Amino acid sequence: MRVLGVDPGLTRCGLGVVDGTSGRAVSCVDVGVVRSPADAPLAERLLVVGETVERWIERHRPDVVAIERVFSQHNVRTVMGTAQASGVVALLAARAGLPVAFHTPSEVKAAVTGEGRADKAQVTAMVTRLLNLAEAPRPADAADALALAICHCWRAPMLDRMAEAKARSDELARAHKARLAKAAKAATAKGAAS
Repeated sequence: MRVLGVDPGLTRCGLGVVDGTSGRAVSCVDVGVVRSPADAPLAERLLVVGETVERWIERHRPDVVAIERVFSQHNVRTVMGTAQASGVVALLAARAGLPVAFHTPSEVKAAVTGEGRADKAQVTAMVTRLLNLAEAPRPADAADALALAICHCWRAPMLDRMAEAKARSDELARAHKARLAKAAKAATAKGAAS
């Protein structure tokens, strides 16, 4: 499975492509950061992010795009920019026919480091180690994007199994409900005939 991980942002948007094989083996395909000038109009900044992500999708042909889920921060302006960049990425993935998965920062940290409250240095160190990189990806947004891709490679099989189990459970519940309704109808008809 090839995953494009995106750590959304306007000033720096981290991009990382990881190939995952059966088990936990992962390898880095590409990593980078999209930068847009803070003084540029919002629409232009989103365009820069969008055009770059579109090129990465075309170049790397991922099977899925994993995006960091926007979480509440103290700076509302930062949250808005992150959410807008995230929306652009999700739109482009959908336009390319790719599924989009959202992972929270704590899910990503827990998957990569084993600790949901790991700091950026710990995440970067583990990403470097897990992907056998000669040097740590910089800035931290690049490492975060790779961490998102790794997280999805490892969580996707479990999430798929859970979705399959839920679908099967829903199917069994519908069948059981139909049998109960049929039995109730039969009992009502039998009572009316007596």
